[in-house]
Amino acid sequence: MTGKILTSFEGQTATVTLSNPGKLNAIDAAMWRELKAAFEHITPNPEVRCVILRGEGEKAFAAGGDLEEFLHIRATVDDAMHYHEELVARALDAIRTCPKPTIAAIQGACIGGGLEIAGCCDIRIAGESSTFGAPINKLGFSMYPGEMAGLVALAGPALVLEILLEGRILGAQEAYERGLLSRVVPNNAVQTESLASARRIAAGAPLVASWHKQWITRLTHDTPLSEKEKRSAFAFLETEDYREGMAAFFEKRKPIFKGK
Repeated sequence: MTGKILTSFEGQTATVTLSNPGKLNAIDAAMWRELKAAFEHITPNPEVRCVILRGEGEKAFAAGGDLEEFLHIRATVDDAMHYHEELVARALDAIRTCPKPTIAAIQGACIGGGLEIAGCCDIRIAGESSTFGAPINKLGFSMYPGEMAGLVALAGPALVLEILLEGRILGAQEAYERGLLSRVVPNNAVQTESLASARRIAAGAPLVASWHKQWITRLTHDTPLSEKEKRSAFAFLETEDYREGMAAFFEKRKPIFKGK
């Protein structure tokens, strides 16, 4: 029996749930495909302004890939390349490049592939008893470099190397202190805080949120901004949302943004 990806909508927030509770939400091949498809479905939806990504239940965000599949789905180099390049990488890229802000709501184990998924989100909110790591050194295989790159960009090479070399599991507080998490909250407040964060995001101008994501990604590149790029940073001047935001400020009311 395979797991599944569940998508639900509430107001301006979409929630994507990793569901394989019998295996601590371990992600099988079908789920990687469905995860990519879920984000491809959400991305063009103008009603959605934020995406929450969570695991089914309270025991795990996701406990990595489905190891039972590895014996046949990654049996050869060609099989492994297909699995990691066509399934995993495409799903992670769909999360990373989603123009809408993303929040990982983490309860329980966030291990291996689960850690890679959470690392692709913009904000990571975790319960105080959640755990993080990738103890694959005990299984005899290495993390695929393309997936490792996202964690290195998030937390730096020193921490990622420590996690991989020792196979140690980090608690939530240490993960927060070392840059893996945005915030740690009581276990029973993870969903509440994630929804509150989503509402704060949704209250802002959606085009601005997308531009901020775009510029943060661009500023991680070594090349300086071109004159064309600098000028494009003021594209907001031509938007209805900019005029609405300024008008609302001076009229002392809440703005109503339409993403135009």
